[in-house]
Amino acid sequence: SRTKRLGMMLNSCTGQNLALIDVKGFNPRDITVTVKDGKVTVSAERKVECNTGCSKTSNYKKFVKEFCLPPGVCDKEVTYSV
Repeated sequence: SRTKRLGMMLNSCTGQNLALIDVKGFNPRDITVTVKDGKVTVSAERKVECNTGCSKTSNYKKFVKEFCLPPGVCDKEVTYSV
């Protein structure tokens, strides 16, 4: 199957772009964003299992990116889109 390239853009209410994060290989429902105490954490997990009758394979992928908000940007101002 083809893997889609997804990008996640984090913005503040002031219109300031904070980050563009490549979340290639994950569906939007696999991605979690938390903003707490001036830190943004973007995480994603997925597990794909394939049964061929004779064998079973699993593929597990995890991604975590964490960074601090710039000065002057508060937690409640951060929005994101995938």
